[in-house]
Amino acid sequence: MRELSQKIQEMSFSQTFVMSNKVRELKAQGIDVVSLTLGEPDFDVPDHIKKAAHEAIDNNFSHYSPVPGFIELRKAIAHKLKRDNGLEYAPQQICVTNGAKQAISNLLTALINPGDEVILPAPYWVSYNEMVKMAGGTSVVIQTRLEDDFKMTAEQLQLAITPRTKVLLYSSPCNPSGSYYTREELRALAEVVAKFPHLTVISDEIYEYINYETSHKSIASFPEVYEQVAVVNGMSKGFAMTGWRIGYSAAPLWLANACEKVQGQVTSGANTVAQQAAIAALEKDASHYRYMVEEFRKRRDLVFSLMSELPGFKVLLPKSAFYFYPDISYYLGKTINGRAINTSDDFAMLLLEEAHVGCVGGLSFGSPECIRFSYAASETDLRTAMGRISAFLSTALIQ
Repeated sequence: MRELSQKIQEMSFSQTFVMSNKVRELKAQGIDVVSLTLGEPDFDVPDHIKKAAHEAIDNNFSHYSPVPGFIELRKAIAHKLKRDNGLEYAPQQICVTNGAKQAISNLLTALINPGDEVILPAPYWVSYNEMVKMAGGTSVVIQTRLEDDFKMTAEQLQLAITPRTKVLLYSSPCNPSGSYYTREELRALAEVVAKFPHLTVISDEIYEYINYETSHKSIASFPEVYEQVAVVNGMSKGFAMTGWRIGYSAAPLWLANACEKVQGQVTSGANTVAQQAAIAALEKDASHYRYMVEEFRKRRDLVFSLMSELPGFKVLLPKSAFYFYPDISYYLGKTINGRAINTSDDFAMLLLEEAHVGCVGGLSFGSPECIRFSYAASETDLRTAMGRISAFLSTALIQ
């Protein structure tokens, strides 16, 4: 009898895509569903980026690139990291990948031996835990609270580290919570990390540009941990280039070389036309793309005012990214219209099937009491979605 590997059998499907696929199924049946599932900017790619892609096609950028990316792109990334973040990286320390997801996978593959521990502050992005499984590691979850803005403390980090700890993996700004670590909070975390030279930090900074309060800070900016940090970023969120699949990591040279080795055996170099477009995107600083952030801010404020009125929802005003992550524990353990609600995944499916609003339950984010809504959608869709949820909860039989 043919059988899949144990590793694949233990892996879960991405819950964000599970829910978005369910949305498509309902729409195919003619049901009007508002989907707030995927974290994808709904803006078109800026014209100067598209122009660079056209020129790349005309100039026959149709052959393999070096595995870690064209040197021109790696220089552009190094320049961006210096300009925007004050970080010094040589092009040789940068590996261009097929999306930021691959950058994280490369790093975990390069670092983790079977049984090594990876610390994940919850809530975490849905793929982190599954990537750790794929690499043969063991996830050690630090639980955070809505009251603490869903952020771990330095004390929690210190308590979670053991001799088997190999990696700390987190995102700031955070998907799904919309929180970010301040410079002072990062300094406290860096002081802990510096005590453990065997520990590598993977800092996922893909939402860097979408911050409503301050400029982005990276833990790699603290000299005492620079050699212990791998920064991950990419073009999807801040540049509305999700389908172009360009991410990158910037890391100590020994780790960058290892990532190149991994990638050379898995995918080789990223799409050549998209790489040339990314050079054009990075030549302009964050201010050029701020119009998207300001539009997200308006939507955030709208949704906050509407979601705060929903019964049983505990809501924080997100300070970055484009997600709301309310606590809906009020509904857990209850039945709604005869359906048992044991986790937020049950609640999310209920909203999809009865209110026709798509969101993602928090179980795969490490928070079974929360649900995630993306507000990367039109104002009309956001108003409709919140209105449908309000109407549904006001008439549902809750026991």
